[in-house]
Amino acid sequence: MTASPVATAIDQAKAQRAGALIGYLPVGFPDLQTSIDAAIALAQNGVDVLELGVPYSDPVMDGAVIQAATLHALEGGFRLQDVFTAIRAIRAAVDVPVLIMTYWNPVLQYGVERFASDLVEAGGAGLITPDITPDAADDWLAASEKFGLDRVFLAAPTSTDARLALVNEHSRGFVYTVSTMGITGARQDVDAAAKQLVARLRAVGTEHACVGIGISTAAQVADVLVYADGAIVGSAIVKALADGGVEAVAAIARDLSTGTAAVK
Repeated sequence: MTASPVATAIDQAKAQRAGALIGYLPVGFPDLQTSIDAAIALAQNGVDVLELGVPYSDPVMDGAVIQAATLHALEGGFRLQDVFTAIRAIRAAVDVPVLIMTYWNPVLQYGVERFASDLVEAGGAGLITPDITPDAADDWLAASEKFGLDRVFLAAPTSTDARLALVNEHSRGFVYTVSTMGITGARQDVDAAAKQLVARLRAVGTEHACVGIGISTAAQVADVLVYADGAIVGSAIVKALADGGVEAVAAIARDLSTGTAAVK
């Protein structure tokens, strides 16, 4: 199998700086073209890996900011095909790997192998799947192997060591390290549990651990990259897009990226 484009991007960021910055935006918010332009702006202003969210009617993991954005996208007529349209346009403009963050039901309804095939054709790197675990993902494991896609599973502070080992074994690209229990959203302090969780993941062999949920400032990015390989920012970027459009997205990306600077 070819090398993971996401792991490669993370390794390049670690070689040059303290680690990788991963930025999230939902497809179709506030409209399809603007979401594409905003994702390109992230990539052009210091984001190493893009994470595009699939709007979903029951986003149990998402906080208020992302829920409002995805609801807006759904009300605006979002279709799953828009994801592939967005990836093609983004990849034509910037050479940054694009992961899709999606709840499992839309993939299941579309057809797992068909989704994987269309994702590869569009230029996508793989999936982040917050509501499916490796032991319940046989179809996805098979399809991702067939098409060479990254698969990012989540590890939580409540996960047993056996569960962490399973997640590490089946993840490709990185392990999404949940900084705290609860829903997404900016927090004043990223929980100390994240540092302990990354240490537990290292103990089971995880090479790429990226921390998400609650990161919203350059200082928090810098704090996370002391012990992790990447920092994931979502709600703060979505709020910037909602409040100030693409220019605000570019500005927050530039600011957040200062947190990746390493003292060599």
